[in-house]
Amino acid sequence: MDFTPDPSLHEAAELTALVIGRAPASELWAALVDAGLVEIALPADVRGDDLGPAGAAAVLTELGRAAAATPALATLMLGALPLARAGHLEPLPRVIDDHAVLTAALHEPSSAFPSLPRATAVRSAGGFTVAGVKVGVPDAEAAERVLVPVTLSGSPGLLAVDPRTPGVSIMRTPGAGPAAPYRVSFDEVSVPASALVGDAAAVDDLYRLAVAGAASYADGLLAGALALTVAHVGAREQFGRPLATFQAVAQEVAEVYLASRTLHLLAQSAIWQLSRPDPATDGEIAAYWVATELPRAIGRCHHLHGGLGLDRDYPLHRYSAAASDLARLVGGPENTLDRLGGQYVCSSN
Repeated sequence: MDFTPDPSLHEAAELTALVIGRAPASELWAALVDAGLVEIALPADVRGDDLGPAGAAAVLTELGRAAAATPALATLMLGALPLARAGHLEPLPRVIDDHAVLTAALHEPSSAFPSLPRATAVRSAGGFTVAGVKVGVPDAEAAERVLVPVTLSGSPGLLAVDPRTPGVSIMRTPGAGPAAPYRVSFDEVSVPASALVGDAAAVDDLYRLAVAGAASYADGLLAGALALTVAHVGAREQFGRPLATFQAVAQEVAEVYLASRTLHLLAQSAIWQLSRPDPATDGEIAAYWVATELPRAIGRCHHLHGGLGLDRDYPLHRYSAAASDLARLVGGPENTLDRLGGQYVCSSN
């Protein structure tokens, strides 16, 4: 088998790095869209390049490498691609033309990625009435549409809801980084019948895309933190020697390197598995690694930096903040382990 990456993915990664280096942080999302780095993942029917999740992953990995805070993860992997794979393309042109943001409400209080959500949709005249609470919703305040998993007639369903609809309330909640998550409440919200964009299969696909996207961003994030750390211990001297020449330091760097390479493999596998009709457990393994090993590895990077790692003028604090937010996005250590164990039990039966 040939595992050589598609040259177009390499070019997308290079262009993403170039845009990150040139655009101010406040203008980065618009610059990414204008450079065609969002449409590369979208279907040809909406003027995209049809590279799908692999194209999105190439962009997200580079954004993670710079710990860049943008709505790219939410828009691509929680919004645009779930809609495209479910056959609903209507909101996608506005992402390309107007820099529109999309997102999804993956979690409920005390329940990450619920298989049967407590949020409900009841059929009503001309559409549905939605009730429930979602938490940890990224970029909800800026979003044009929020994908909302609900229980509809006893089965999971997926709705695309305009967050400005009467009855929807959005509250910012604490987060580690600048892109804080939101609590989104639906108080008997009326939505049209066209808001229904998928069934249980679409909900499962949304969850898989979200995990794979988070793993791709985390892949770049840890690689970027490792690069900062290697540069620091190579240049910083103690007792007349570079820190990198001390055995204990070299061992710590090696641990971070091993975590980084493992996360890279898991992220690539999770993206590849999205093209298979019968997914393996790679996505859940990647989620567990993001929730447990990513924060631990970046903690090692902080340790190797000493006090410099906590300096607001030095970028490492952005990497640890992003790692905390990603760990929460994938459900946290205990939840990811439960999901992984559940998949193994189901496969053994």
